[in-house]
This record gives sequence, structure tokens and C-alpha cells, in this order.
Amino acid sequence: MLEEQGFFMDIYDPYFAPDPSVLERTYHFVTCTETAEHFYNPDQEFQRLNNMLEESGWLGVMTEMLLSDDHFEGWRYHRDPTHVCFYQRETMEWIARRFGWAVLFPRKNVTPFQKPH
Repeated sequence: MLEEQGFFMDIYDPYFAPDPSVLERTYHFVTCTETAEHFYNPDQEFQRLNNMLEESGWLGVMTEMLLSDDHFEGWRYHRDPTHVCFYQRETMEWIARRFGWAVLFPRKNVTPFQKPH
């Protein structure tokens, strides 16, 4: 029914849904859920996400954020060997400035960005 109204959803996962053609399309809304911490080259990946967003499109990022550098050693999240990149609120603000996006912080570990029109 949603497809009849022009809505559709694509999924990309390098292991479970490895269809790179979905990375070449543009979308009004893209989610990056519990994946940004796995980015070996975050600038390249956020640039890819930016290219996938239509004007006024939204990117929703969900990743656990470090509250302060003082808590890093005791933080369980960095102990996962697949987690190679970590974020704080300041990091998300920097990413927003880098791409000219608006950024919101509606709840813990959820960061929506909006690409300008």
C-alpha cells in the first residue's frame, strides 16, 4: 500500500543485505541504526549518507554516545572490538556543521540531522 503512494524502503547491510545499488539512490529519510560506531572512515561514510539524502531529507543516527572523555575507560561500549569510532554530542554538532545539516538531540543516543533545502 505504501509503495502505491510513492513510499518504499530499501535496506543495505554488508553481510545480510549486500545490495550496493541502494547506496546509489537518494532518499527522503535514511536511518543509520547502531552502525556508525563501526565506521572505519566516518568522513567517507557520512559523505555517502549526505549524497543519499534528498534536499530537506532526514538522516537518523542511533549510536551510544560518550558523555565525557573522563568516562571512556569505564565505558562498556568501547570494549566491543567491532566498535572503532565513538561519538559525543560535540562530534554530532561538528558533523552537522561539516555538511551544513541541522541537528537535533531529542533523546539519548538518537541524533536526527536534516539536509537543507
